[in-house]
Amino acid sequence: MNIVRLLPVLICILLLGAHFYRAGYTGLVIVVALSPLVLFMRQPFAARIMQVVLIAGGVEWVRSTIQLVMMRQSMDMPWIRLALILGAVSLVTFLSALVFRFKALKDRYNLLTNFFFS
Repeated sequence: MNIVRLLPVLICILLLGAHFYRAGYTGLVIVVALSPLVLFMRQPFAARIMQVVLIAGGVEWVRSTIQLVMMRQSMDMPWIRLALILGAVSLVTFLSALVFRFKALKDRYNLLTNFFFS
């Protein structure tokens, strides 16, 4: 059942990997693609690593959104739909870091302290 709770995390990681692949950042693609493997460890640091990756991914989506909107505006192209879609992707990526607040995931990763989103 934990796989269902972790599904938003895995989907966001997949999208982030595709984003880096399209941009040509092979090293980041490898790092992002391998990051879910840490979830097999039942240690608090595993959840924290994924939360950091997801927050950094959300920041990357915001950065990309701003860059693409500015590019489209400079070329007098429509940009509102782009901003809404990428804004939603960044919001979902940020919110997926909160899945570790579920009791089952807290128990799995021994998240007993009130530190960094748990």
